[in-house]
Amino acid sequence: MLARARLGRALAAAVALGSCARLSRGRVAMAKSKFEYVRDFEADDACLPNCWVVVRLDGRSFHRFAEQHGFRKPNDDRSLHLMNKCAQMVMQELEDIAIAYGQSDEYSFIFKKRSNWFKRRSSKFMTHVVSQFASSYVFYWKDYFEDQPLLYPPGFDGRIVLYPSDQNLKDYLSWRQADCHINNLYNTVFWSLVQKSGLTPVQAQKRLQGTLAGDKNEILFSEFNINYNNEPLMYRKGTVLVWQKVNQVIRKKINIPQETDEKEVEVTRIKNMPVPLHCDIIGDQFWDQYPEILTDDS
Repeated sequence: MLARARLGRALAAAVALGSCARLSRGRVAMAKSKFEYVRDFEADDACLPNCWVVVRLDGRSFHRFAEQHGFRKPNDDRSLHLMNKCAQMVMQELEDIAIAYGQSDEYSFIFKKRSNWFKRRSSKFMTHVVSQFASSYVFYWKDYFEDQPLLYPPGFDGRIVLYPSDQNLKDYLSWRQADCHINNLYNTVFWSLVQKSGLTPVQAQKRLQGTLAGDKNEILFSEFNINYNNEPLMYRKGTVLVWQKVNQVIRKKINIPQETDEKEVEVTRIKNMPVPLHCDIIGDQFWDQYPEILTDDS
């Protein structure tokens, strides 16, 4: 009887092993099925090596979005700070971002030259940045627009540009900051004419047609007593995000000997964080002050 029982258990084990083997073989066959060929249609979208990878995103139809959500003109601090918060989250969550720059409804994220994140696939760079930014925008909306509910989900589009040299990258960021200045000067004058002089948008546009920067500054000063150079730097220069070591104070509970209850204490830790700056990045002073942006490319 004992021998028969042992034989029965052995046969059962053999049957189970055979079933597992067939199941395993079936899975392998599924992984290499006749449909596998469709992967050959995927394009090789790896970014060129030894290039700065710039991902720039822009708000989609943001003029309409701003109007329907009551954005203040010409600049809304709530919107700008929310954009900066989203950009900080992108830098913290994703890898190898050396610096970021933003203004209005756009942000540029610069990945290191030697980054091999997701094998440098451009689709991965762009989709991760845009999706992380958009989800953060919705998630943190209520922290900045307390009295304004989000009426519908915002949209952002993205593009990728590669720059082979450090000078190319510096010129790109200079271009974006110059664009910030040009747009903000125009908007400051335009909305002053509309809000303070009572002109219609069409009349204000016609008044500014053909004017140069000096003309716009003169209108601001002579008609509205506004010195454009005294406007907030965030409006005129945009926002640069750089990595800096900062002291972070957190509260944690610890056990104290000879005491039954835990005690909550403050602990200070040094953490590398993306910090917003509102400064000139066109001249050499910024790059002399933060040389690690271009040199720390490991």
